[in-house]
Amino acid sequence: MKRKFLTNLILLLSLNLLIKPFWILGIDRNVQNLVGDHTYGMYFALFNFSLLLNILLDVGITNFNNRNIAQHNFLLKKHFSNIVVLKFLLAVIYAFFTLVLAAVMGYNNVQFHLLFFLIFNQFLISFTLYLRSNISALHLFRTDSIISVLDRSLMIAICSVLLFSARFKVFFTIEWFVYSQTAAYLITTIVTFLIVLKKSGRISIRFNPKFYTVFLRKSYPYALLVLLMSFYNRIDAVMLERILPGEIGKEQAGIYAQAFRLLDAVSMFGVLVAGLLLPIFAKMIKQKEHVGQMVRLSFTLLMIPAIVIALSSIFYDVEIMEALYHSNTAHSSELLGILMTGFLGIAMSYIYGTLLTANGSIRQLNIMAFAGMALNVVLNLILIPKFQAFGSAYTSLATQLFAGITQAFIAMTVFKLKPDYRFIMQLVLFATGVTLLGFVSKMFTNWVFGYFFLLFLSVPVAFLLRLINFKDIIKIIMSR
Repeated sequence: MKRKFLTNLILLLSLNLLIKPFWILGIDRNVQNLVGDHTYGMYFALFNFSLLLNILLDVGITNFNNRNIAQHNFLLKKHFSNIVVLKFLLAVIYAFFTLVLAAVMGYNNVQFHLLFFLIFNQFLISFTLYLRSNISALHLFRTDSIISVLDRSLMIAICSVLLFSARFKVFFTIEWFVYSQTAAYLITTIVTFLIVLKKSGRISIRFNPKFYTVFLRKSYPYALLVLLMSFYNRIDAVMLERILPGEIGKEQAGIYAQAFRLLDAVSMFGVLVAGLLLPIFAKMIKQKEHVGQMVRLSFTLLMIPAIVIALSSIFYDVEIMEALYHSNTAHSSELLGILMTGFLGIAMSYIYGTLLTANGSIRQLNIMAFAGMALNVVLNLILIPKFQAFGSAYTSLATQLFAGITQAFIAMTVFKLKPDYRFIMQLVLFATGVTLLGFVSKMFTNWVFGYFFLLFLSVPVAFLLRLINFKDIIKIIMSR
């Protein structure tokens, strides 16, 4: 299992490192610079709003299906035949409630137009994720890795023409950006559907209320978990735009989006790790294998980059934001270090939360997620009126650290994993070493050299402290 995890993780990260940074920094960033913080802030708030009820599209189907098919491959054809129709029914329910809520919140015609396409995009994303859950459950990780970058690759191709061609650039609008996403998601969904269809064999698409009742009864705890986590991960921008008056709310949401974009970018890699771990953990638990070593390996491989990313973002916050954006960088740079520190909690959640999901410990996760949502909403209500985007940033940091630490504690209790104090001390020493490197790196006259000096020299520090053992990694990769 270790070899399968490591080799496929290397492939998955390699593909995504080629594609997703270019999307975030080359396309998405340029869109905000071109249309302005006010317009992009409106889009960003609407995008996050479309995610709030996203769970109605899935109701826990994807996570439950991934775990279930990983443990019982023979159920693929039966489930696939029934769930396709269910996903379309859920799409109608999701669209109805999202549009009703939008009307209650007072969105105007322009916002409704964008929201309609964002709703359709969310359906395409959700349907593709369900399809991919079947592929990864079958441990076809290489195929899943390629699909994971297909949508972004298509978006880059389409948006590059619109953004960097003199013919189209002058007419570019935020609507074009959304339409480009719709086209890319639609093509990706069709391709993924055909792949799953090939693996499952010929299916009979049918409406089966009895199956839906039984299946949803099993999957709804997963749905509640995703709903609660979506709220505390995505409600910040919505509350900023709605609580603060008039144009101030849209601008503050745009400033928040500048820093949050980078957190979202690094979080994608945590999502990829979790996507690999869920079927692996599920299979290990079914076969009654001890998960301790796999947890330690995956936690180390994700936490080391998390520490480096957090500290480098604190040391080079101003330089990074001024290099990426044209306006409001003095404000967004201060947000960057705060939000990136929260990635430590996010990294913990992707490891321990995935382990608990694979084990079916959904009740404990739902209690944690409800507490996290309550904490997030209360802190936002208190801090946004006083500190605007900074209030949301500190709220996000507190919520992510709370969620990560709580999930780690629950997982260690459920699986009887003992704290490794030597390992904890190694992490503390590593963070101290990276901090010292950060101060040294600031002596460079060229900040780019200093920044990469900090990043690259952090790797040997991890090896010196034996957080990573190169020989063990090679041994795992080469083993059969």
